[in-house]
Amino acid sequence: QVQLVESGGALVQPGGSLRLSCAASGSIFSINVMGWYRQAPGKEREFVAAIASGGRTNYADSVKGRFTISRDNAKNTVYLQMDSLNPEDTAVYYCNADVTTKTYYTMKYWGKGTLVTVSS
Repeated sequence: QVQLVESGGALVQPGGSLRLSCAASGSIFSINVMGWYRQAPGKEREFVAAIASGGRTNYADSVKGRFTISRDNAKNTVYLQMDSLNPEDTAVYYCNADVTTKTYYTMKYWGKGTLVTVSS
């Protein structure tokens, strides 16, 4: 069994910054891609950013230049540094990870989400 737990969500003013974290734990053999998605009220879940085990990153156009994804492979943790936040970034942020378990079963796992609210 594998669990992903996000943290760091909060209420922040426009123009502010937040850093989200997501730690994976459990029966983990390896993790390939880790990423972040978000779902705003009344909208579908959308891709935000992803990072491969070797460090290659990918971003949604809406966050390029403002968000930075990184990871600590030793800690099975992925981070999302969010700068220059605006109200359109308000959403529940979910992390996911492509995990191969110790029994060599590979699947994508999701966290339960952390709420980011950008408002004055």
